[in-house]
Amino acid sequence: MVLYNQKKASDMNWGALNEPYLLSKEQKDFYATNAYIKIKQLFPEEVLHFFNSRISEKVAEMNAVKSPIEDRDTYGKAFLQVFNLWREDPLIKKLIFSTRLAHVATQLMNVTGVRLYHDQALFKEGGGGITPWHADQYYWPLSSDKTITAWIPLQKTPLEMGPLEFSAGSHLIQKGRSLSISDESEALIGNYLRVTDFKHIREPFDLGEVSFHSGWIFHRAGANTTNKVRKVMTVIFMDKNIRLKTPDNKGQQNDWETWCPGVKIGEVVNSPLNPVLF
Repeated sequence: MVLYNQKKASDMNWGALNEPYLLSKEQKDFYATNAYIKIKQLFPEEVLHFFNSRISEKVAEMNAVKSPIEDRDTYGKAFLQVFNLWREDPLIKKLIFSTRLAHVATQLMNVTGVRLYHDQALFKEGGGGITPWHADQYYWPLSSDKTITAWIPLQKTPLEMGPLEFSAGSHLIQKGRSLSISDESEALIGNYLRVTDFKHIREPFDLGEVSFHSGWIFHRAGANTTNKVRKVMTVIFMDKNIRLKTPDNKGQQNDWETWCPGVKIGEVVNSPLNPVLF
């Protein structure tokens, strides 16, 4: 794989990040029913090669986890996690603030515009464990379900690397919403989903393929059984008019303080960390 440095950035086709991407009625209907969608060739391969290198460098610089995988708990074995890279690197910010990403998120949620909640790099190391079944919005003190995550693999991601899996349409389920990411959530949610009619989607990702999923859909990822790191960048969007609600758990309290600083309960989540992106 070609490694791109900062000088190479001057040769990149940055326009691909901000060109409009109009979804078809079929795509929007699919998301409305299933609460997830995968879109092939959303970004050119050369752009993702560039960000693979750039984001990898920043994750290596910022990662605070030094213990070997075997000494970590299930959550720690699932991935290395680094947040809000848009504030750390002006080139990575180009991806996070991509008009194309925000426009797709706006269309899928059928809202007039979106704000950034936060971004995070999720690097599942070679030999890394599963990411248990969970719903992201368990952690978010937000007033509605108008939330969506863009999951952007930075390399081709076969099943052996642990790509994201979905329980299609499971955003309608209330059971399991009170569980954080854990061995318990993997067991209880997994057992419940097995006796429902919600289809389990487990597919590889091509390079350039990006998925979008709702905050309340149940999803997981398998173990990375290869000797390579599965590198993914994620961007979480929310309706630009969404408001802060009273936290239901410690995770939501922490998210309020971390990602919505200064916002009061009942107010629109418009802190300096939550700019409107479309």
